[in-house]
Amino acid sequence: MTGILSETGSQNASRPNLGVSCAPPRSLVLVGLMGAGKTNIGRRLAARLHLPFVDADAEIEAAAGESIEDIFRRHGEAYFREGERRVIARLLDGTVKVLATGGGAFMDETTRQRIRAQSISIWLRADLDLLVARIGRRENRPLLKDGDPRAVLAALIERRHPVYAEADIVVDSVDGPPEATLGRVLAELKRYLAAQPALPGDGGAA
Repeated sequence: MTGILSETGSQNASRPNLGVSCAPPRSLVLVGLMGAGKTNIGRRLAARLHLPFVDADAEIEAAAGESIEDIFRRHGEAYFREGERRVIARLLDGTVKVLATGGGAFMDETTRQRIRAQSISIWLRADLDLLVARIGRRENRPLLKDGDPRAVLAALIERRHPVYAEADIVVDSVDGPPEATLGRVLAELKRYLAAQPALPGDGGAA
């Protein structure tokens, strides 16, 4: 099965007229651990900025023709990461969008460099208690299959947080209404854009 390693896949429509003060010149890429709220906040952020929203994991599943859980089980993590790398590269080459990535995507050096060069990265940082509460007993998280979820998440925090800290913007995802976290993301994005020299636009069609 080679679908996940293909460069083909769905493409977004032309860049919309944003009409907002913090309209980004590049795609916004949400990074962070599972349970941090990347998909939830990403959808809301995209709606607020009138941008397309894309979930990288959903795109990977569409390219592979099977679930991420099945990809891990049948082919292993290395195969999944290679497909993830290719899918994210394709998405970043498209039009400006909000992109939610899987928890391990930003850990890949090639993907991280591409995100840094072509987008604005936003780390949704969440503490261990919140992540455990949000994950609950979900059974579709391959990395939580073996061992106690709290212990696994604690180990992931120790290993991944220093790398996530390389993101352009850091926002704490806390317990409460998603709109509260969204407000913090928008405020930090406006602050970031105001402090930056003019950024080159995305590499997609205008």
